[in-house]
Amino acid sequence: MYVQCRKGHKNTQLSYNHKQMDKRQNHHRWTKVRWAKPQYFLVLAVVSGCTGVLALRANNQHMIELRDAVYVADKGGTDVQTPLKDLQSYVTTHMNTNLSAGNTSVYPPVQLKYTYERLVSEQKAKVAKNSDLYTEAQHYCEQQNPTGVSGGTRVPCIEQYVQSHTTAVMPKIPDALYKFAFVSPKWSPDLAGWSLVVAFLAAVLAALSFGFKKLAN
Repeated sequence: MYVQCRKGHKNTQLSYNHKQMDKRQNHHRWTKVRWAKPQYFLVLAVVSGCTGVLALRANNQHMIELRDAVYVADKGGTDVQTPLKDLQSYVTTHMNTNLSAGNTSVYPPVQLKYTYERLVSEQKAKVAKNSDLYTEAQHYCEQQNPTGVSGGTRVPCIEQYVQSHTTAVMPKIPDALYKFAFVSPKWSPDLAGWSLVVAFLAAVLAALSFGFKKLAN
């Protein structure tokens, strides 16, 4: 029985010594990193987070400015391709530049109304021009067959002339000419993106430093 008590006391002593050793090791680790106080990381996380939010807002505002420049060019009938390329380049390389305002917004989000109207006017002008083809064909065939009868030999001539000069009547205008959609990335390597990364890492380090401090105590 005395031997068993001795063994039990020895095991208890070893367990106590092991805990003390772990505590000393934790304290030693904490003394190495105690300069990095949790408050420092929290401040860094807050500052970086605020910077990230402001940068995200700036990204969205600049996207709106570029989109408005496209609409101004579209309405004025000037070069649309240059501001459109600028918008595409910015949206596809910066986060928080989604062109859609919500689930109920029109898709594609960029639709050039005035460009579409100009395309429609051009198609109507072509159709109106086609309406004069029969008169032109008749005059042409009369010159080709002055002795022919209008309903006789001139008919094939008129049909051939019309077919060779006819433009398709009001074809559907391709969407790619006036409808556009650009995808914004989930994360981008700009001020907004890196600020959010720093804020996340700082928050993680703050939590770890709090944990080390608690273990050391």
